[in-house]
Amino acid sequence: MESAAARPRPVLTPGSVLPVDADRAALVARVQDPEEGGPCVAAVRGEQVVDLTALAPTVCDLMERDDAVAVVREADGGRVWRLDELLEAPVGRPDVPHLLTPIDLQVIKAAGVTFARSLLERVIEERAGGDPAQAARVRARVGQAVGGTLDGIRPGSPEADRAKELLVSEGLWSQYLEVGIGPDPEVFTKAPVLSAVGTGADIGVLGASVWNNPEPEVVLVMDSRGRVRGATVGNDVNLRDVEGRSALLLSRAKDNNASCAIGPFVRLFDEDFDLDTVRGLDIDLRIDGTDGYVLHGSSSMREISRDVLDLVTATHGPHHQYPDGFVLFTGTLFAPTEDRQAPGAGFTHEYGDIVRISSPRLGALVNTVVPSEQAAPWTFGVRALMRNLAGRGVL
Repeated sequence: MESAAARPRPVLTPGSVLPVDADRAALVARVQDPEEGGPCVAAVRGEQVVDLTALAPTVCDLMERDDAVAVVREADGGRVWRLDELLEAPVGRPDVPHLLTPIDLQVIKAAGVTFARSLLERVIEERAGGDPAQAARVRARVGQAVGGTLDGIRPGSPEADRAKELLVSEGLWSQYLEVGIGPDPEVFTKAPVLSAVGTGADIGVLGASVWNNPEPEVVLVMDSRGRVRGATVGNDVNLRDVEGRSALLLSRAKDNNASCAIGPFVRLFDEDFDLDTVRGLDIDLRIDGTDGYVLHGSSSMREISRDVLDLVTATHGPHHQYPDGFVLFTGTLFAPTEDRQAPGAGFTHEYGDIVRISSPRLGALVNTVVPSEQAAPWTFGVRALMRNLAGRGVL
């Protein structure tokens, strides 16, 4: 990665971050309000953002309400902010109202290797030992052995077992095969509660990493009963060199300062947006480097190997409960392989990259890549939130 000297800031406007049908959507936001010294739960209504904290002090509380959609659309609120002013707020200025990630006390979970194509890239990075210089050679071997064998295979099926046997016979066994096409998905804790960042914020990549990429994903939002109440988009930042050395380094690869971005808003399920809508969503990715480099990518939820409800069931049930609800990254099809810095080295981030992850029905999450060590320190945790809400008299 290059030096993080000059960091360009993304230009955000309501038109660039809102869903295309925002006028019909029930959108939940969180606003950092310097007058209150903490976050406010809010509804996005056109280009106005309306404070709902007196009705729901946390987004978790809002998700527990059966009338959440009506509250977001119609309830009288407190103060009102202009969305354009929130989006224009300078990064790192706590004295200026700005958008936060639209979740709070939910546990942040993630499902991995849920797309066949990304499964093969996980096998490749493992076989390459986290060395990007070896990836092209390993990719060619895996492609020759597998071809299109994994396309359309249902995890846990007899066809999946035969595909796994083929890869094993070719000397390409990998633990990723088990979670990718076996009966049980990989579900892990991505980041601590309250540590995620929102749209417009910096997003962190460990300074020591030399092979990494964004992971654009649909993120489901659940209440304490495991009901899916809405969806948003997220960036499950991945350090391919770290995880490629060993899957036991997953926490090191995934959980670092500012390495989880979710936003811009939670879109609640209603008569016009539901799980079937999510199953058909397209996710677009654009990366703009400071040197003029541009990368486009896209993925479709229609290609996911496991149904999203299967992922929810694997996370929540008699075996595990989440009294404050949880959010769930559903996995990504995106695994960039084109060279950026040197032939055969594949893609990796450079500091200053502006990453835009968007879907027409969910809006756009936009972040600037910085070293995790230089991202704004995470200082506002659960104790601080509880003290702040209690002091405001909303608990």
